[in-house]
Amino acid sequence: MKKRMIIPLAMLAGTCMANEPSATCAGEADDRRRLACYDRSVGRPTDVSAASPDGTRAVDSGLVTNNENRRTASAMQSAWELGDADKRRDFVIRTYHPNFLLPLHYTSNINRTPSSPTLSGGSLNPNYRPIEAKLQISLRAKVVEDLLLPGADLWVAYTQRSLWQVWDTKDSAPFRSTDYQPEMIYVIPVPEKLGALPFGWNLRMVQLGAVHQSNGQSDPLSRSWNRLYLGLGLEHGDFSLMLRTNQRLRVQDLDDNPDLVDYIGRNEMTMAWAPGLSTFGLNWRTNLNSVSRGSLQFDWTYPVFASQPSGLRWYVQLFTGYGETLLDYNHRQTSIGVGLALFQF
Repeated sequence: MKKRMIIPLAMLAGTCMANEPSATCAGEADDRRRLACYDRSVGRPTDVSAASPDGTRAVDSGLVTNNENRRTASAMQSAWELGDADKRRDFVIRTYHPNFLLPLHYTSNINRTPSSPTLSGGSLNPNYRPIEAKLQISLRAKVVEDLLLPGADLWVAYTQRSLWQVWDTKDSAPFRSTDYQPEMIYVIPVPEKLGALPFGWNLRMVQLGAVHQSNGQSDPLSRSWNRLYLGLGLEHGDFSLMLRTNQRLRVQDLDDNPDLVDYIGRNEMTMAWAPGLSTFGLNWRTNLNSVSRGSLQFDWTYPVFASQPSGLRWYVQLFTGYGETLLDYNHRQTSIGVGLALFQF
């Protein structure tokens, strides 16, 4: 399982009408965006960040602290609220990994008889079609601010990913697989002086996470695992990079897939690049000692309307390897999906 970072690829910037400050700005829930809205209504220069957790952005991410003193916040700093000026309210729902609907998702080798070492194979599904739909919803919220260390915050997140046999009319279009992933993330910002690295790179944050992932099915299709991870977030201009290593927590009596990490990998690298209207993401999962296992995933988005880069976006995803879903953790395949990125905020 991956904790993707390619996720939302762009968080929406708050917008307010300058000629209706009392009606529109007052309705803005976020304190910083509401202040920026009132500033715009009186002609005061300001800018609001629009960035996603993986570092991509839809608009300029500069932050204005006052007219004389301008601070530029990176996309990762804004998305994870790493600085004092980036902090927002607690318990506000935001997007996490990308939220998308891919109505055309083709796989080269659909898994018709899922199996694992401890469970017999599932029943044959001869009517499953190689073209299906893929859907992902991913949300997060900050729940505790300045926990244990200065500026460190605790977040909770939830991601749900489904493969839907919408084109299989013989079986009444069943959901072939759905993975449920609740998560806790402790984010520690790295001071700017300590985070400066060679060649213009900056270490922005350290993440400590606890994740449960399962597919909610009964035997013989039940799959699940728990893990802890350590992550490092780095940036260089329009590039962001997340490096993670996972430690599985084993529950021997309940282990439906004991060899899961041997196939999907223990280490993960997620890169995001936002050079302009397009955004690009690349995720690599590996054990480092076996190039035949793990996976690669490439994501690309582009606005449906070029004049509205923060709005609806085209979405293309290419995956190859093991573990596109928990049910397919030991099943190698290559897939491509085309559709739309959904809500981003």
